[in-house]
Amino acid sequence: MIFGRKKEPEFTADLVLRLYCQGIFPMADSHGKISWYSPDPRCIFDFDYFHVSKRLMRTYRQGVFEIKVNQAFEEVMWACADREETWINEDIVRVYSQLNQHGFAHSVETYFEGQLVGGLYGVSIGGAFMGESMFHRMTDASKVALVFLVERMKERGFVLLDTQYTNKHLATFNAQNISKDEYLTRLNAALALDCRFD
Repeated sequence: MIFGRKKEPEFTADLVLRLYCQGIFPMADSHGKISWYSPDPRCIFDFDYFHVSKRLMRTYRQGVFEIKVNQAFEEVMWACADREETWINEDIVRVYSQLNQHGFAHSVETYFEGQLVGGLYGVSIGGAFMGESMFHRMTDASKVALVFLVERMKERGFVLLDTQYTNKHLATFNAQNISKDEYLTRLNAALALDCRFD
């Protein structure tokens, strides 16, 4: 955690962007208090080592799910928050929705028979995409969104996909832990790029 007991700045879209550029991101606790984090080590996806199973790639290529971008951003955020413990509260949804309206935050959505069944969202600045959360209501729905995200980033010249913390789900795609110093070096290089997500 970065900020302690001293008076914290107002939680705004501008503050979120400025702190992302320093490798810092917000999370809310169960009481709604928002704190700021910059973990060491940091989890990322290195595109050279990103692994997709043959079965999942077959599902992706067969078009089992319809994939859309930025069509249901707030709905994706609330779906990501729909779990027993979440760091996403109303203030975070409000601010990230503002970031979406200004072209910084994005959602990748997967649909089956016209229904939203999975997706993810995050923030893009320069050539970096900071993945925030994902959800699924059908098997592989969020995984397909992640594969699409990586393909889109590679096509558009992005170089950094930040996933903040590792977990078993991300490990199946060969997510990598790197030191905070290495992360900041990669982040600064990515921020110098001019990439467009949508």
